Amino acid sequence: KDKPTNVLSFPSPDAGVLEAEEADFLGDVILARETVMREAGELGVAASHHLQHLVVHGLLHLLGYDHENDDDAEVMEALETTALSSIGVADPYAELE
Repeated sequence: KDKPTNVLSFPSPDAGVLEAEEADFLGDVILARETVMREAGELGVAASHHLQHLVVHGLLHLLGYDHENDDDAEVMEALETTALSSIGVADPYAELE
């Protein structure tokens, strides 16, 4: 997409060859610090929570999830919410609904 982003995921060259449980390296997750900090302020959430959300989001992309359509987005958001809840981070989509 031709716009600034907050997180990028780069799968390992072996991605898709091995099941995630078997992979030694899934890939890289890159965060745009300035964008993450700006977004946290705009959303009124702790920067650490926004950062944790984006790390989970990026890791799910490395595991093969995406949000290209509404059904896929719903699945991915539910996984994000569950993972974040387990570490004490509020649902990042709660106010968006």
